[in-house]
Amino acid sequence: MKKRAVQLFSEISLLLRSVPPITFSLFILSVFAMNLLANKSIDLGVDWLALDCGILVSWITFLCMDVLTKHYGPLAATLLSVIAIAISLLFCLLFYLASLIPGTWGAFFDYGELPVLNEALDSTFGGTWYVVLGSTAAFLISSAVNNLSNWAIGKLFRKNPDGFLAYACRSYLSTAIGQFADNLVFAFLVSFFFFGWSPLQCVTCAATGMVAELLVEAAFSPLGYRVTARWRKLGVGKEYLELVGRDRAAGREL
Repeated sequence: MKKRAVQLFSEISLLLRSVPPITFSLFILSVFAMNLLANKSIDLGVDWLALDCGILVSWITFLCMDVLTKHYGPLAATLLSVIAIAISLLFCLLFYLASLIPGTWGAFFDYGELPVLNEALDSTFGGTWYVVLGSTAAFLISSAVNNLSNWAIGKLFRKNPDGFLAYACRSYLSTAIGQFADNLVFAFLVSFFFFGWSPLQCVTCAATGMVAELLVEAAFSPLGYRVTARWRKLGVGKEYLELVGRDRAAGREL
């Protein structure tokens, strides 16, 4: 048991050293931003349609997961998602502590020193427990769904698994499935119980959010494909892939 724990720690350490820092930093930042922006709903002027501002960055999260899954495999990508969640929660805690410190925000002076405004900003940046919890649970579920479905779809392409068609299909379909799961879980855990959304709004939010984020992801998928192709050409993560075995990294042992 101890030996396995030491081996797992070594694998995780090597994985973290193997992932390009810009990609992982962007991934973590987008996960954290989703938690913060989920506090604001978007007024679309239609009663049955509801979205939150988390959709502005969630496509970045899923784009990063698609790239990581393609190169490192679904297990590694999901592990990186868990690490990103842990770091995000740490910063949520720091923001919460900052909201408890006596003081005033800049907007407090711009709008006539309204105490309620300062309290609202503290509440927003401090995070509401059910928004943080709901967003975390939704992303944890959707990341596993996205990564595993991405891998499963990729297995269908045997002739040219590294071609753009294979990447696009696995990316688009897994993102659609994962985004719908993320939006639906969050909508029913948070928006339904605390924001007063109807079940219809929850489902339409999940569906429309999925479509909106999928369109943006589709626009940037050529970039994701070029990144994976370049990583493969340069041998990025070679040590990690050799350590765990390429079959295991690709998810063939699942």
